[in-house]
Amino acid sequence: MNKQEPAGISFFEKYLTLWVILCMAAGILIGRYLPGIPEFLNRFEYAKVSIPIAILIWLMIYPMMMKVDFASLKNVGKNPKGLYVTWVTNWLIKPFTMYAIAWFFFYVVFKSLIPANLAKDYLAGAILLGAAPCTAMVFVWSHLTKGNPAYTVVQVATNDLIILVAFTPIVALLLGIGGISVPWDTLLLSVLLFVVIPLAGGVLTRSSVIRRKGESYFQNSFIPKFGNVTIIGLLLTLIIIFAFQGKVILENPLHILLIAIPLSIQTFLIFFIAYLSACKLKLAHNIAAPAGMIGASNFFELSVAVAISLFGTSSPVAMATVVGVLVEVPVMLTLVKIANRTTDWFPN
Repeated sequence: MNKQEPAGISFFEKYLTLWVILCMAAGILIGRYLPGIPEFLNRFEYAKVSIPIAILIWLMIYPMMMKVDFASLKNVGKNPKGLYVTWVTNWLIKPFTMYAIAWFFFYVVFKSLIPANLAKDYLAGAILLGAAPCTAMVFVWSHLTKGNPAYTVVQVATNDLIILVAFTPIVALLLGIGGISVPWDTLLLSVLLFVVIPLAGGVLTRSSVIRRKGESYFQNSFIPKFGNVTIIGLLLTLIIIFAFQGKVILENPLHILLIAIPLSIQTFLIFFIAYLSACKLKLAHNIAAPAGMIGASNFFELSVAVAISLFGTSSPVAMATVVGVLVEVPVMLTLVKIANRTTDWFPN
């Protein structure tokens, strides 16, 4: 495990929770003592989309999309059971368990601690996280659990295609059930801006570079150039978000912890649903572990982007999705350890 960490998870990624906390503090201080900065950034908006935030989000998502190899889809028919586990867990189970768990905690367990209006916003943020399974960090979790890299690529590639058609209706359905009205055109625009465009750009860049320089150059020289671009884009986005969120957080500091509790429970639940299903199907551990990780982890970059587009940078919905970023790494590293200690559950 320790020998794998340097190659699998970068310094920025390993301490992502710490960076999020520091960005939270920096953003709150800016919002409190330099309010002119968020006011200035607020001027750059088009169709309810913050241009500075959109640029930073593209910086987050675009490098990840270049890693997805859609040529791997020709291998979909090989050992499809692992893919079935991934698809069923991610799209028929995860969004709905997230809704149920978040609703139960925000409206029942924490009813006396969270006002009804904020509970609705936090539920919306949880829904956005639950409908966006991981597409990038799963490569890291797969590496740390000695997952089959070729199979992980197929899982991610098919997952990205499903996001294109399933994310919008699932989010609209669950937000509607939660009593949260969202215009379809805004939701579709968000998916176009933050999934379709960067995905198409990533595919075109990947194919162009490989055609001119070869696969080895792309993997060993080109992709590493963008090593920390995603994390830096994320952290700068968080500073801006927390600059707008400062008042809400200072008035409700306990809410960060309250939001984190159902999100963490959901992560463990989804991992074990997929992981134990793979065990029951007698899949190899190097397929089962990534299958569990891709559902447990979230495409939080997309969740944050859509939350901002739909509800605004200063909305508690955006804050709820950011808490997903806060808990992601420590919880997922715990699951990595669990997966690595249970290899004997699976056939060799």
